[in-house]
Amino acid sequence: MSLFASWLATPPPDAAIEISPEAVAVAAIASRGRDTIVQSHGVQPLPAGAVVASLTSHNLVDRPAVVQALRSALERAAIRPRRVALVLPDLCARVSLIRFDRIPERREDLDQLVRWQVRKAAPFPVEEAILSYSPGVRSADGGGEFVVVMARRDVIREYESVCDEVGLYAGLVDLATLSVINMFVAAAAAADDWLTVHIRPDYVSVAIMRGADMIFFRNRPDADDESLLDVVHQTSMYYQDRLSGHGFSRVLLGGTGRTPGAIERAQRNVEERLGARVEPIDATRVASLPDRIGAGATLAATLTPLVGILLRTRREAAAA
Repeated sequence: MSLFASWLATPPPDAAIEISPEAVAVAAIASRGRDTIVQSHGVQPLPAGAVVASLTSHNLVDRPAVVQALRSALERAAIRPRRVALVLPDLCARVSLIRFDRIPERREDLDQLVRWQVRKAAPFPVEEAILSYSPGVRSADGGGEFVVVMARRDVIREYESVCDEVGLYAGLVDLATLSVINMFVAAAAAADDWLTVHIRPDYVSVAIMRGADMIFFRNRPDADDESLLDVVHQTSMYYQDRLSGHGFSRVLLGGTGRTPGAIERAQRNVEERLGARVEPIDATRVASLPDRIGAGATLAATLTPLVGILLRTRREAAAA
């Protein structure tokens, strides 16, 4: 699940960068025996309005401020990577699931079929899009689903150009929630159906996974406490009625809320609505922090997409 294909046989990136409306964050990971550690990190807040994530319009309202924030975050992390993975807000792309009764054998034919399918609902000409897709659940009759991610090419280029400005090559671009999910997939955290609720100040994304395959994704901008519960309730009903759901083996919730205590309130409310225990989305569950780095809840939430995309690239490089 990524916006661009990864480097496959080439080495994993040196670090990951997330550019969000709130801040620019940088992290690098390393191996210590069989364990993964966060080797370094840096976070630099952004002025309000510097980044306005959007699928259809200009995102970097104050590009110089974003460039300076990236420089500061790199200085805080005390690293100078060359090749990086880049994490972007969910709102700058569209994630959809499409199903084909028969999957073409040739990649070229499949590419055309995917583009034809998403063209009908695209809010801009598909010729202006960067489009990537990953296989999902397969059926016994030869059909199957694909997770499709689409964004405007010029919007993605906006974010990449910030990396160019400081001498970094962004060889992989992905979305925040997909990177969170990939952290748990990389850790082989669930084999059955599991629910992820990823909250950010300007949106909430909800995804249902069947093992390592996504079977549902929904994004809602500007979700407050009440609308968040509506999204979770509607998702749960759809899961039971349309996806042959028999219950979630895990419910994961986390991120960075708009107000203090938002994540804690959301956890309590979702537990009450679903009648299930909610686990926090926390990078420290799969990657430990050195003693010199404090492991507060906000930091753990900030690091999660970065750790997720880095673990994913390591997994792919090892499999190549």
